Formats: sequence, C-alpha cells, structure tokens
Amino acid sequence: MTLKRISHIFCLLCMVPFISSCGIPVPADKIDYVGEWKSKAMYLLILEDGSVQYKRLKGGATTEISGPIKEFQGDNFIVGVGFIKTTFEVSKPPYQEAGVWKMVVDGVELQRPIQNR
Repeated sequence: MTLKRISHIFCLLCMVPFISSCGIPVPADKIDYVGEWKSKAMYLLILEDGSVQYKRLKGGATTEISGPIKEFQGDNFIVGVGFIKTTFEVSKPPYQEAGVWKMVVDGVELQRPIQNR
C-alpha cells in the first residue's frame, strides 16, 4: 500500500464520526413538535433543523442532553451523536387544548404557548 492510499483511508475513517453524528430536520408531518416545551421538572427545545436541548430534574438529579434528532419512530424520536443515543417516548404527540400546545414525553406533560414556535 502506498503512503497516499494509507492517508486516504485514514481521512475516510476520521470522517465516519462526523457523518454518523448528523441529524435530520424535523419532517413536515412532525412540525408541531418544534418549539420550547416546559413543565416544572422538564425543559425540551426542538428546533426545525432537528437540534434538541433537554433538561430534566428527577429524584434530586439533573439529566441534560443536547444533540440532533437521528430519527422518528412513530411518535417517538431518537436524539444522539454517534453510538450514544436516547429515545424520547411520546405517549401523546402535540395537541392543542385551551390555547396551549401540550405533549406528553417520558410520562411528563409539557406545554408551550400556541404562538411559541
């Protein structure tokens, strides 16, 4: 193998983590997920480009996740970079009630104002 060929293979291997970390934009049929969702113990921000920021307080511990959406599976969505990923279980997808958007994620009811997207 030549040095040039080895350097090409090395460059390709170095690119794999960056390619696998790319997320997807929120699809048109899931656009209602986009926005800033809140409850007393959870914060979830979903941007149209598929970026997600999440923070939850539970049992005295704080969990924080930031990353791109990798895919939607039904109403659920998977966020992660490379091999590290988290599934957000959506038992009630976004719906409107009394002038407020609501969604239930991981058993927590989240809200966002209708104009907040």
